[in-house]
Amino acid sequence: MTVHAFVDESRRNDTYYLGVALVDPGALAPLRALLRGLLLPGQRELHFNRETPQRRRLVLSRLAHFGARVDVYRADCRKSEELARRTCVERLVNDLLDLGAARLVLDSRVGRDYHDVRTIRDVLGTRPSESSMAYEHFDSTGDPLLWLADLAVWSYGAGGDWGRRVAPVIGSVIRLDWS
Repeated sequence: MTVHAFVDESRRNDTYYLGVALVDPGALAPLRALLRGLLLPGQRELHFNRETPQRRRLVLSRLAHFGARVDVYRADCRKSEELARRTCVERLVNDLLDLGAARLVLDSRVGRDYHDVRTIRDVLGTRPSESSMAYEHFDSTGDPLLWLADLAVWSYGAGGDWGRRVAPVIGSVIRLDWS
């Protein structure tokens, strides 16, 4: 079965994290409904950096119960955050092609999305027979499944109790660190 992938980033000191929520087509609507149901009145998105610890615990508990999965790509970003992101996106796209992913949605980094487009096109160009995967950038309010990637990668990067709480949601961790 093909999957849809939703991507957001986080940075902690010298480590760059790219989280990818992998969602089966049949789970798209129920997971979106769950995430929208966690919004407070007047809230347009869940962004873990702005949530209280109590809200973070509630959200992580609900997602773990749902069985959501987020893979984490990590790279050293001391030399360049953009190079770290490119390294992560290259590996991510290759992994998604191996999975037969139908769609890739990345959280928009207004003014810098062209870097991702170039990286994705470069990877797809090396695998022309598998290049039917659709990809696009959305503002984080555009799809609740981007929130899933955000909250998982934020929690994983924070470590400690947050890392423990998000562990049931984390699938693979792919280290792409370089020296």
